[in-house]
Order: sequence, then C-alpha cells, then structure tokens
Amino acid sequence: MEKNNLLVFGRMNYILLMVGIALLVLGFWLMTFTTKEYGQGTLEMTVGPIIVALGFLVEIAAILYKDKNKND
Repeated sequence: MEKNNLLVFGRMNYILLMVGIALLVLGFWLMTFTTKEYGQGTLEMTVGPIIVALGFLVEIAAILYKDKNKND
C-alpha cells in the first residue's frame, strides 16, 4: 500500500514550531509588564526581547530541521 502523507513537515518539526510559538507568546507577554514609568524595567526591556529572539530562532530551526530517519 502506498503511504499518503499529506503533512509537509515531520512530527519533530511541528513540535519545534509549537515550542517556538510558545516562546514568542511568552516573550511578547513579558514585554507588556510595566513596573517602572515609561516601561524602563528589566523584564520588558531585556528579558522579553531575548525570549522573542529565541522564539524566532526556534521557528527557523523547526523549518530547516530534516529528520534523518525519514525515507522519501
């Protein structure tokens, strides 16, 4: 029987995509905290953007990841 695979990516790609989206949401959510006047706190000025950048890097890695066991 012929295997009809409709998914573009493998299972690991989708897991990495979900982790990347979660990091992006977390980073943007952290940037909304305003503890000091004019948003000059450490959390929203440093930690949030770093987590967002990591989220984008994970997204890029998820797209470029190729499973070694996949036979095409």
